[in-house]
Amino acid sequence: MKVLNLNPDTGIGASAWLVTLDGHRLLLDAGTHPKWEGRAALPLYGLAGTSDVDAIAISHCHHDHVGSLPVAIRQFPSAHVLMTELSYFLVERILHDSVNVMRRQREALGIREYPLFTHEEVDEIAPVFQGFKYEREIDWAGFFRPRGNRASPTLEFRDAGHTLGSSGILVRGAAESLFYTGDVCFRDQTLLKGARFDGVKADVLMLETTRGGRGVDGGYSREAEVERLAVAIEGVVARKGSVLIPSFALGRTQEILALLALLMQAGRIPRQPVHIGGLGRVFTEIYDLESHRANRLHPDLQLHEALNLSVLDPKQAARMKLGGGQLFVLTSGMMTENTVSHDLALRMMDDPRNGIFFVGYADPDTPGGRLKVSQPGHPFVFSALSGELRRQCEVQEFDLTAHAQREDLLDFVGQVQPRTVLLGHGDDKAKAWFADRIGEQHPEITVLQPGSGEGVEV
Repeated sequence: MKVLNLNPDTGIGASAWLVTLDGHRLLLDAGTHPKWEGRAALPLYGLAGTSDVDAIAISHCHHDHVGSLPVAIRQFPSAHVLMTELSYFLVERILHDSVNVMRRQREALGIREYPLFTHEEVDEIAPVFQGFKYEREIDWAGFFRPRGNRASPTLEFRDAGHTLGSSGILVRGAAESLFYTGDVCFRDQTLLKGARFDGVKADVLMLETTRGGRGVDGGYSREAEVERLAVAIEGVVARKGSVLIPSFALGRTQEILALLALLMQAGRIPRQPVHIGGLGRVFTEIYDLESHRANRLHPDLQLHEALNLSVLDPKQAARMKLGGGQLFVLTSGMMTENTVSHDLALRMMDDPRNGIFFVGYADPDTPGGRLKVSQPGHPFVFSALSGELRRQCEVQEFDLTAHAQREDLLDFVGQVQPRTVLLGHGDDKAKAWFADRIGEQHPEITVLQPGSGEGVEV
């Protein structure tokens, strides 16, 4: 088995791994780098050579895992594209939104390479997408293009609990097996239940390490963080301020909306409209429509029925009156320039009644990251557009991650009992923590950290 890391960065970037097994080739994920722009954000597809790729398997529909899929299909035109049936309902919307974002960035930032693909191209490639149920074994090579008498390797998707449709991918060959965790969450969230990776065994384990550099204290629990956020929201509403929760459109938005619905049902905050972004509304509708297929807590909670959702456009956000306990759950999570969450935050910052609450990662070099570490009354630069500001509003961070805690991933290594672990999807500090702990607890396991563009034989 050979594995080639096509991520252009050493940390969390554009996820893409090329696996060669039994003479067949499989691409695991086709992402874009969340912080880089233009062609620099793409995986290193040129290193894959000119041989056919039999299939592309997508773990889930966040941009860092699926954002370059049309480019990958252009590079590997014979490949079939496999994903879970829940991801199948999401992927075209994700890719069309990417085109819209790239077009805006072309105009606003002068990135002449954009868009890297078009709406027409997304429509043309959509017929090769195939969605499958969890825990179904799929022939991904010989089933489509038999090569002599060699049997096809198989794969199956296992529910990763990270977001709707997310999966780990178990790949089996004639004598070797590999498990790719993708992004995984072992603990229950507000809506989605934790990963169903029970019983997974593999010779090679490709492990995400996102939170390897961040431990949790002994008193941490997700339930306590949810309660802390609920109390903070209650406080802002009571003082007639407005709440802004910047949130990624897929996954985090729906989890926060579910929390708000439960708080309203319990009478802890008044029933009132919740302002969301247009893409967040689209994904919320899919969460509702596909609730019967997902492994969910509160399976009967339909967010559109439980909440009065109001899509907020930029012009409305610029002129509407704030105050009165209004609730905003808006993309983007990083609060980048020229987004509604960025512009609304500018309007909210100078009023101490308001609260801006972070429930996920915000890169330190983004407006959201800078706001998160700012101090009340102290000058800071929110963004290039804002100049220097002094914020007066309440700002808090809540650890409601959809990624596994590092201790849970370390326990999973012990469950899988692989011969080799490949570390990815994390910064150097995160991967170093896993390398040290796996070495201490499982000295018989070989730990590899293939760098950008580096291939290993395992």
